[in-house]
Amino acid sequence: MGAAGGSGVLLFGVLWVALAGAVTDEPPAHTLAEVLFCQPARPSLGSTFTFDADQLFWFDFPRSRWTPRLPDFPPWPPALETPPQLLRDATFCQSLRRTLTEAVTDITPEAKGIPVADVFPVRPPALGEPNTLVCMVGNIFPPAVEISWQLDGVPVTQGVTHTHYTPTADLAFVRFSYLPVTPAAGDVYTCVITREGDNSSVIAYWVPQNPVPSEVLETALCGAAVVLGILLALLGIAMVLTARRSTHG
Repeated sequence: MGAAGGSGVLLFGVLWVALAGAVTDEPPAHTLAEVLFCQPARPSLGSTFTFDADQLFWFDFPRSRWTPRLPDFPPWPPALETPPQLLRDATFCQSLRRTLTEAVTDITPEAKGIPVADVFPVRPPALGEPNTLVCMVGNIFPPAVEISWQLDGVPVTQGVTHTHYTPTADLAFVRFSYLPVTPAAGDVYTCVITREGDNSSVIAYWVPQNPVPSEVLETALCGAAVVLGILLALLGIAMVLTARRSTHG
């Protein structure tokens, strides 16, 4: 599959393998997918292996090796798809992309997605306690965006890490960026997403809130419950007195 544009062509191939459930009449329970893409922008090549849209491995083309998404994953099975095999596929993809670029440039419209970003902490935030902010960027197409962080308008690079592009079911990509933080009152964290060749950016903000301590919240709730109980008791006494007066009358 591919998308053509005025500046070049993005090509990506998708290999889907459905794993059925115990009963054959049921729809597939899980899906494995391997996606290889090539494009004029950076990165020029990318390949990922996903399970139910969760990335398991990605191929590090500069080092010519499969890399697990998480360090505790088992290594890539050597016999499943060797680096030379994938490099041959990548070379064919680039050759085909150059041929299609020459054929369709300025003829077919360029497909682009507007990235959508969301920033959230890994753990429930607390002022003065270390945490990690996650910037989740979806609807990426083509997979060529830069993600950067700012604190109160000042760029932050210390400890920033990014994930590889992960394909989604709607033929787009998602990417994550992580920033270690120790939030303080008044901080404004910004995740900035820019696309190659564009003058516009997508920005998402996160401002730490000062949550009410749990002890204070429990005390307030207990006090409110006591007051409510007293009011209900007084209301009940008043209704009893009113009923007795009505009976005597």
